[in-house]
Amino acid sequence: MAYAYPPAAPASSTAPIIGPQFCAPHPVDVAIIREVKTIKHGSFVVTDINGDILFKVKGAGFLSMHDHRVLMDATGIPILTLKQKIMTAHDRWQVFRGDSTESSDLICTAKRSSMFQFKTKLDVFLANNTKEEVCDFKVKGSWSEKSCVIYAGESSNIVAQMHTKNTFKSMLIGKDKFMVTVNPNIDYAFIVALIVVLDGINAVAKQGAAGASAGSSAAVAAVVV
Repeated sequence: MAYAYPPAAPASSTAPIIGPQFCAPHPVDVAIIREVKTIKHGSFVVTDINGDILFKVKGAGFLSMHDHRVLMDATGIPILTLKQKIMTAHDRWQVFRGDSTESSDLICTAKRSSMFQFKTKLDVFLANNTKEEVCDFKVKGSWSEKSCVIYAGESSNIVAQMHTKNTFKSMLIGKDKFMVTVNPNIDYAFIVALIVVLDGINAVAKQGAAGASAGSSAAVAAVVV
């Protein structure tokens, strides 16, 4: 069965954010493929429906003190740098242009809607939205099930959607491969950046849970001994 594309978002949310070269007048399907053999977390490639590489994502090493990712084009030129802002309550991430982390190159900030949540809820604020009273984009859904939806602001207008329905005839979609359908005229490089942020937040949460579990196990062992 063919994937049913969600209704397009209004024109106000379709202005290029990263660049007009990343906006198409038709829906764009991309595949997110994790490089499971890499020694760095957060590393994967993004391909189009023909299997051609659109982007590469370079992740931080496991021993890195600051979690950051770099979104590059197919030739390895940095397009965006994504960095976790340390010591914030809502897992705040910042997206910068190129390989910069200067405030003048800030494109957007993304953070969890609340500190405690069972489902993915992410608020995204563009750089000129300094008050952050109303988000410019919102992500809702389940990261573990790869079924997140990206909306324009607080509206019900969908701009992109993650799913595992395979529209690539030559590619097996599974645990380490999933799809993102981006609506017409939506900046798909920006959407990929939000997916990278989601992956980063999930990775940090897993590390925190693993650390807490290890600490509990050590405490129990100490009591038993």
